[in-house]
Amino acid sequence: MALLKRFQTVRRQYEHMKSLGVDPFGIKMEKLLSPTEAIINGRKTILIGTNNYLGLTFDPRCQAASAETAYLSGTGTTGSRIANGSYAEHTTLESDLADFYGKKQAMVFSTGYQANLGIISTIAGPDDFLLLDADSHASIYDGAKLGTATVIRFRHNDPNDLDRRLNALQDKPGNKIIVLEGIYSMLGDKAPLTDFVAVKKKYANAYIVLDEAHSMGVLGQTGRGLCQEENVEADIDFIVGTFSKSLGAVGGFCVSDSPEFDLLRLVCRPYMFTASLPPATIASVKTALRIIQQEPQLRYRLWQNVEFFYNQLAQLGFRLGKNKSPVVPIYLPNVEVGTLFWQNLLKNGVYANIVMPPATPMGTVLLRCSICSAHERQQLQKVVDILKKTAEEVGYFAIHTQQKFAVA
Repeated sequence: MALLKRFQTVRRQYEHMKSLGVDPFGIKMEKLLSPTEAIINGRKTILIGTNNYLGLTFDPRCQAASAETAYLSGTGTTGSRIANGSYAEHTTLESDLADFYGKKQAMVFSTGYQANLGIISTIAGPDDFLLLDADSHASIYDGAKLGTATVIRFRHNDPNDLDRRLNALQDKPGNKIIVLEGIYSMLGDKAPLTDFVAVKKKYANAYIVLDEAHSMGVLGQTGRGLCQEENVEADIDFIVGTFSKSLGAVGGFCVSDSPEFDLLRLVCRPYMFTASLPPATIASVKTALRIIQQEPQLRYRLWQNVEFFYNQLAQLGFRLGKNKSPVVPIYLPNVEVGTLFWQNLLKNGVYANIVMPPATPMGTVLLRCSICSAHERQQLQKVVDILKKTAEEVGYFAIHTQQKFAVA
């Protein structure tokens, strides 16, 4: 009996992709040249699939802070904070994050995935209800699986559907915890957060957890995300985020005004039983956090690049996501065309992400592009030109005209 027999469908899909000469999991970046370029297969390649929204992975200030701290404090902590103690850098970053968001408390996790896993599985108990947007990230679903609450899904970005489901739970005891995302990672669309907050306020014991992974540093007057952009920060009970997107490093966090927040440090297993972040990473993140506050031009430049790239593709006739955001998905008709499109794109010197079920909603196949403030205009124009050429090579526009696409 095969131990992983239940995953044979995934295996067949992967083998089918490789038979077409495409192996996204086998890509090796032989050398990173900048936030926007790398050597892949011996060729200089424009990176347009890295989530490096503000280009801070190569910022010399972040690099210097990381290098100096590694020299002074070592390369790792070799244990969790509950076992090996907190370094000064951990508590300072938590204070910085709380100040940045105007919240009373903050916790730092070793990854953004673990932040969702830990917060969601811990705050929702066996008598509670977790209400998840149907397009939620895998880390949100996994947090729900790790916990003991009853899980209810509502239609993607549909406050009315959430309202109906909360109304049906009115007479049931327990907390109702709503989990949303600022910008959704696959389609790049924003949650209608103001409307969701209005629904939450109608019901007792209702709370919102907002994952700002792809919107921190991107949205809001000072980069605090969608909750700041829509002026509902006081109505969000827990904000979760990551350091691996706009902040250019790795790690995760949660901020909140909950009076019981510190208790999470004693009961949140993904926080308690994981080695804490190396001080060098913390130093880089602290520096990046200061940069996004002091240099709003990074965000302005990012949105100028988004406008240019999205508008150019729309004018050429590509089928795109509905919202303009740093995540620009191009809908592809099927796996065969998608894999050929991605393969030809890479051969022509552009790296994007090909994404397909089960990672995508409703069976769609996507070429997922992510825009960076460090992209030069000529780089983006070159990507647009190569996308157009590649689309013509694989017959994309003819298929698009005939509407032979999976349901979006």
